[in-house]
Amino acid sequence: MDLEVSPALTIPAAELHWRFSRSSGPGGQHVNTSDSRVELSWSIEASAVLSQEQRALLMDRLARRLIDGTITIAASEQRSQLRNREIALTKLAELVVSALAPTAPPRRKSRPSRGSKMRHRAAKEQRSATKQQRRRPAAE
Repeated sequence: MDLEVSPALTIPAAELHWRFSRSSGPGGQHVNTSDSRVELSWSIEASAVLSQEQRALLMDRLARRLIDGTITIAASEQRSQLRNREIALTKLAELVVSALAPTAPPRRKSRPSRGSKMRHRAAKEQRSATKQQRRRPAAE
């Protein structure tokens, strides 16, 4: 089953490599007999569906998670291997989409407006008056 990351990018099933192992999560007696933990690997370096720009962007942004140009996603949240496979596919798609997203424009510094300064000062004065009223009266 191919993984549709976006309308413009679909990862073919032949590029996805699966590994299964026993999960440490819930499952009772069933947990010791089935391989419900899933590891999904996808080689970014060897992928034929990526352009050079996409490949460079993914390699740069996912560098800390890559091992020899391959991204690996693990899923063991559910008792069912099928459900864990679906979760792993979803995680991979979300990771690739976020890594390929354009960077946000840098934040421009701004200064507080005159009105906001006045409101801030008025709130401070109000708070000060409230605290002054809590004090004991001065002995005369």
